[in-house]
Amino acid sequence: MNQDPDRPRRRLMASAAAAALLVLTRGVAAQTWPDKPIRFIVPFGPGSGTDIVARLVGTRLGEALKQPVVVENKVGASGAIAAASVARSAPDGYTVFIGTQTTQASNAGMFIKLPYDPIKDFEPVTMLGSIPLIVVINPSIPATTIQELIAWANANPGKLMCGFGTGGAQVTGELFKTLSKADILLVPYKSNPQALNAVVAGEVSMMVTDPGPSLPLIEAGRVRALAVTSAQRSRIAPNLPTMAEAGMTGYELTAWYAALLPAGTPAAIRDRLHAELVRIMATADVRDKLATAGIEALSSTPLELSAFMDAELQKWSGHIRAAGIKPE
Repeated sequence: MNQDPDRPRRRLMASAAAAALLVLTRGVAAQTWPDKPIRFIVPFGPGSGTDIVARLVGTRLGEALKQPVVVENKVGASGAIAAASVARSAPDGYTVFIGTQTTQASNAGMFIKLPYDPIKDFEPVTMLGSIPLIVVINPSIPATTIQELIAWANANPGKLMCGFGTGGAQVTGELFKTLSKADILLVPYKSNPQALNAVVAGEVSMMVTDPGPSLPLIEAGRVRALAVTSAQRSRIAPNLPTMAEAGMTGYELTAWYAALLPAGTPAAIRDRLHAELVRIMATADVRDKLATAGIEALSSTPLELSAFMDAELQKWSGHIRAAGIKPE
C-alpha cells in the first residue's frame, strides 16, 4: 500500500483549522453573550446562606443583562453533586456555580474520590461574600458560654450531640470536639437547615451554623448563641465573643461564597460577568440585604479568588487531618 506523503501535513492543517474555528466560535459566543437564560447552580437547599446569595445576586444580574437568571438547587453529597455537574457543563458562560468553603475546600479532604477537582475544574470569577459561623445550642442546655458548654458535656457523657448537614459543617463540629476534648457525638442530617431545625426541636444539642437561618431563631429565643468563629467579632452579633475570646484558641473558620465558571470559559465572558458582579456587590441595596442575613458582601479579581481558594483548601485540609476525620 502506497503511503501518502502529504497525509501528515494535511492532518496538521486540519487540526490547526479546527483549533482556529474553535477560537473563532468562542469569540463570537463571547460577543453575543448572553442571548439566553443563565443558570446559577446552588449546591445547598433553599434557606441556606448560599441560596440567599444566589437568589439576590441572580435577580440583580438578570436585570443588568436583560436575561433571566434561573437558580437551581442541586442538593446532595455536601455539594459535590452540584459541583460535579458544573464541572461537566459547557464552558459557555450560561452555567455559574455558587461555590463555598465546603465545595471548594473541605470536600477535598472529606471524600476519598471527589467527582471534580475544586481548583482545576473551575474558572474563578469573584468572591461574593463571607460570614462568621455561630455556635448555637438548644436553650435547654444550661450553658451561656463555650466553657460552660464544655463543662456540661464532660459532666454528662454522651448527651451533647452536634448536628451537621454538610461536609463543612461536619468539620466545624469535629474541630470543636477535638479542641475542646469534650464528649460530643456528631449527628448527620441531609442539610444544614434540617440540622438547625433539629437543634430547635431538641433532637441534638448544638450546631456550628450560618447566621442567615440562625439569627431569627436566636432573636426569638429558640436557640442560644455562644460565640462566633471569625478572628474578630462580627458586626452582625457584636456582643458574641470570638472562639479565641471564649477560650478555644485555634478555632477560626468562616463560610464564604464565590462565583465560578466551568474551566475553559472564554476570558471575555468571564470578564463581562466579573464586571457585572463586582458592580452588583458594591450596591447599597445588595450589601444591606445581605447584611440582614449576616453576610458581608465582597468582590475580588479572578486572580485574588484563585489564590484565596488555594489557601482555603490547605487550611481546611489541615483542620480535617487535625480532627482525625477519615475520608469516605
